[in-house]
Amino acid sequence: MSAGAVGDAESVAASRAWWDADAADYQAEHGAFLGDADFVWCPERLREADAALLGPVGELAGKRVLEVGCGAASCARWLADRGADAVGLDLSLGMLREARAASWRSGTAVPLVQADAGRLPFPDDGFDLACSAFGAVPFVADSAGLMAEVARVLRPGGRWVFAVNHPLRWIFPDDPGEEGLTVAHSYFDRTGYAEFDDDGRATYVEHHRTLGDRIAEIVGAGFVLEGLVEPEWPAGLADVWGQWSPLRGALFPGTAIFRCRLPG
Repeated sequence: MSAGAVGDAESVAASRAWWDADAADYQAEHGAFLGDADFVWCPERLREADAALLGPVGELAGKRVLEVGCGAASCARWLADRGADAVGLDLSLGMLREARAASWRSGTAVPLVQADAGRLPFPDDGFDLACSAFGAVPFVADSAGLMAEVARVLRPGGRWVFAVNHPLRWIFPDDPGEEGLTVAHSYFDRTGYAEFDDDGRATYVEHHRTLGDRIAEIVGAGFVLEGLVEPEWPAGLADVWGQWSPLRGALFPGTAIFRCRLPG
């Protein structure tokens, strides 16, 4: 169903409730893939250890890093293991409970903050880097405001790297098989996707933005877009993750990773 009429406050409430309820099941299904202290950008298995999208891995030590929409905070712990001063932020208390449990298992603890990504509870210029691997950005109605908030808390020269579903995927059904190869929606229809309960309240929301929309948000927040990464499906990878599959991955991208930097 359409998410076009779902505003920011309703999106926040829906996402908090959804991920609180789904946190344990999500980790049970995907936790082994994500790891307790690993930085996996996407189902195509691009890792920060190899891609270095935040900068040279050897230069992370001492950097203050914010993981936005951290979920179980595996990326933040990977950063902390490399000497970064990493903080994990998520809207969902359920996901942060999973993050705390993973900290106990891994032996690496990071500060965890429950907050709306569109209203970051940090002072200006407090971080050197910010990152998000499929967290927060697609679930926020005012994603341009989120970009501005991230820019606010970064120092001049700070980098912001985030991964989302590739916008091209919105024209296809959410299916990893043959049915997921047939165009069903207009790329230019920005109404997104939402589920509602019997009382008409949104229970799950994702908002669609085109590539041009994302770039406009990035530039509007004062960032310079350094690059757009579209990971290819790895040869020999047979796993299916939701709508990601070898069939679809061989034909069109599933992930878009935006690498942005503030001037200065």
